Amino acid sequence: MTPRSWLYVPGHRADRIDKALASAADAVVIDLEDAVPVDAKKRALDNAIAAVHSAPSDRVVWLRLNAIGSQWLDDEIAALSAADRAPAGVRLPKADDPDTVAATADRLDCPVHAIIESAAGLLAAPQIARCHHRVTGIALGEADLAADLRTEPDGLTWARGWIVTAARAAGLSSPIQSVWTAVNDLDGLAESSRAGRIQGFFGRSVVHPKQIDIVNETYTPSAEERERAQRIVDDASASSAAGESAVLDENGRFIDPAVVANARVVLDRAQAITVRGATS
Repeated sequence: MTPRSWLYVPGHRADRIDKALASAADAVVIDLEDAVPVDAKKRALDNAIAAVHSAPSDRVVWLRLNAIGSQWLDDEIAALSAADRAPAGVRLPKADDPDTVAATADRLDCPVHAIIESAAGLLAAPQIARCHHRVTGIALGEADLAADLRTEPDGLTWARGWIVTAARAAGLSSPIQSVWTAVNDLDGLAESSRAGRIQGFFGRSVVHPKQIDIVNETYTPSAEERERAQRIVDDASASSAAGESAVLDENGRFIDPAVVANARVVLDRAQAITVRGATS
C-alpha cells in the first residue's frame, strides 16, 4: 500500500484516534508532539501504544514522536521498545542534524521519516536522507520552516524542490507533502495538492477528515493517466523488440527510456494504491 493521505490525530484524544482509524485515510499518524498539551503527554503515549496494538493488521499507523532533545523522547522510545507490536513507522520532527537523527534511528526498530523544519535542517537534508538505513523518508514541516526562514508558505517553492531532490538523490520515496492548514479552503487544498504532485511529492499530511478525499483523488493516477502510461510502456516494448530505443507515440511525442521510466512509476503507483484492501 502506498499511502496518499496521512491523517494526523492528537494522541491524548482516544475518541479521535478511534474515528481516525475508521476514516478513509490511507495512513493514520498519532501525534505525540505539537497537538498534545504538556500535561497529557503520558496519556497520549499510552493511547498510541494501545492503538497500535489493537489496530487491524492492514491499518497503517504511524506515530509522530516528540523532537530530539525533548524531555519526552526517551520515554517514547522505551515504550516502543517494550511494546509487543511496532507502528508502521515514526515521524521524527525538528530533524536538524544527521548525526542526532542517525543516533535516534539506531534506537528504533521501525522506519523513520525525518521532518525538516528549520534552515539548518534544510541545508542538511541530503545528509539526513542518507544518515541511517531506517530513515526511509524526509519531508518538510512547512509552518515551522517558514517561521525560521521568516517567509510565507508561498515562499517555500524552492525548499519543496530541494527536499524532493534530496530524497530522490538518496534513493528514498517521493516526500509526503506538508499539511494544508486552511481546513475549510478545499479548493485551495486541491490546487496546492496538484502543484505538489507536479513538483514531485506523493501523498499529503491532513489534519481533518474533510481533506482526505481531495488528497486521495489528487494522488491517485487517473484512468487517462494510467491508459497513457500503459500505451507508453507497450509502445516502448514494441520498439525495443524492433531494435529501436526511442519512438514517437500516436500524438507525435518522443518516447525515450526516461519517459518510459516515468510511465512505469505511474503504473506502479496505481497498482500499489489501496483503499481498505481494494486496489484503485
